[in-house]
Amino acid sequence: MLIKLASYGLLIALLPLAVVWVSDNHAKYRKLVWITLFFTLDLIMFGAFTRLTDSGLGCPDWPGCYSQSSPVEAHADIAAAELADPRGPVTVMKAWIEMIHRYLATGIGVLIIALMGIAWHRWIKSGRANRRFLPIFPTVLFVFVCLQGAFGAWTVTMRLHPFIVTAHLLLGMTLLALLTWLGARQDDHPPVAPSAATLSIPVALVFVLLVVLIALGGWVSSNYAALACPDLPLCLGVAFPAMDFSNGFTLWRELNKTAGGTDIPFEALVAIHWTHRIVALVVVGFIAGLTLRAIKIEGLQRTAYWLLIITALQFIAGVSLIFLDFPLLLAVAHSGGAAMLLFLLTMLGYKTFAAGRAKATI
Repeated sequence: MLIKLASYGLLIALLPLAVVWVSDNHAKYRKLVWITLFFTLDLIMFGAFTRLTDSGLGCPDWPGCYSQSSPVEAHADIAAAELADPRGPVTVMKAWIEMIHRYLATGIGVLIIALMGIAWHRWIKSGRANRRFLPIFPTVLFVFVCLQGAFGAWTVTMRLHPFIVTAHLLLGMTLLALLTWLGARQDDHPPVAPSAATLSIPVALVFVLLVVLIALGGWVSSNYAALACPDLPLCLGVAFPAMDFSNGFTLWRELNKTAGGTDIPFEALVAIHWTHRIVALVVVGFIAGLTLRAIKIEGLQRTAYWLLIITALQFIAGVSLIFLDFPLLLAVAHSGGAAMLLFLLTMLGYKTFAAGRAKATI
């Protein structure tokens, strides 16, 4: 079974690897980095789709599906589980969604192994002089993708434990940020004004705030608290509804349970949702302030404009989710928007870091 699963991942990775191999582009390593990043963004969005369609336990074991490598081979077991409980976590559709997610993750693992192997080979071949092939980044990526796989397994074996699900999301976002930094190292960027270095700390601050917001968004999703506040701008008709922060933000507890094992109160879900809203407003304000400063600095304008545009779209999507009763595709796009914000902030951070390093060498 493991060999079959690995072969599926290899087959998925073969397409981007073949595209890079036959390309006329001399910077094939750079192209492979960006293709891997694109697939990682896709995986994050498909992971959101898996979570939002409640397909995380579509195959209740790991790494296979009922000890088989695909839902085709496990069809009898899946059909029996669906017949026994048509509204349960196991259906044919949910099993396919979950396994496709696993196949994609395996494919990205293969791509990262390829990146690591190429980087080590070219770095040693260059006499350890070519910093573009510094292997530390792809090696760290490999460690992260292995850790991400472990959390993917625990997500299933621990029955969608909210902390594990949220950590799984954050590791995926970390992988995206690391790939973005690696990709930025491969590119030739337009000159950036030395004054960009003054934004290094503000960018780092906004980056941390965005990670907190993404973690809160994952906490909302993993606790199924998206519908706890069905109105806007108020929540349940008031600005400060009854909330249970203690149970809502107890990290280590089973899904829909308190730390004591009783059913989680609705007020705890309200606290989770309400906190996400408030922090989102704070983050939007900080990003707006950052972009207004970055737009004035040569070499940062394009990234800053895109950051402002995606932030606006993300805000509109978040508001629309409430008024439109959380349509699935918009919710998936909202997750993708969070990933895009992380990507753009990482790019902005790289440019300000590079500007500071260049300034220090003058």
